[in-house]
Amino acid sequence: MKEKNFTPLIAVLTLVLVAVITVLFFLPAYDGEIGFDVKILPLLNAIFNCFTFIALSIALVAILKKNVKLHRRFIGAAFASTTLFLVSYVTYHYLTESTKYGGEGILRSIYFFVLLTHIVLAAAVVPLALISVVRGLQMKVEKHRKIARWTMPIWLYVSFTGVVVYLMISPYY
Repeated sequence: MKEKNFTPLIAVLTLVLVAVITVLFFLPAYDGEIGFDVKILPLLNAIFNCFTFIALSIALVAILKKNVKLHRRFIGAAFASTTLFLVSYVTYHYLTESTKYGGEGILRSIYFFVLLTHIVLAAAVVPLALISVVRGLQMKVEKHRKIARWTMPIWLYVSFTGVVVYLMISPYY
């Protein structure tokens, strides 16, 4: 990959993505005809998050064993499953209103803590992951390592808690 400054592109992509997702929460649900049961999309989101978590875990083990080729492949797989997640997530939130959590007591507090940390860190991981990948592809190994030390655990947490959030809210869909 050429020595190009991707920072402006990463910043714009991050802002657009976060803005679109934020706007979707304030828009009313789509009122037209839908040719399928949209309730399948949250399950797909959880599956994509699970794939992302597994791919990232394998990528982490691969790089710890100095297997750069395998690491790159599984980071690519993590990006692919995350992209599919984003498409499914945006589609779901465009077509329907957000589902309200119906749990009570300590589970309600746990749910909202996990959800809040998931949302905040999901927004943060977008630029971190993009910068990490660009630096890795440009073979800026030391710069890549510095940011990847933060990116990997945050991305793992976001993908794992995406599944946890689904499991906790799925009875209320």
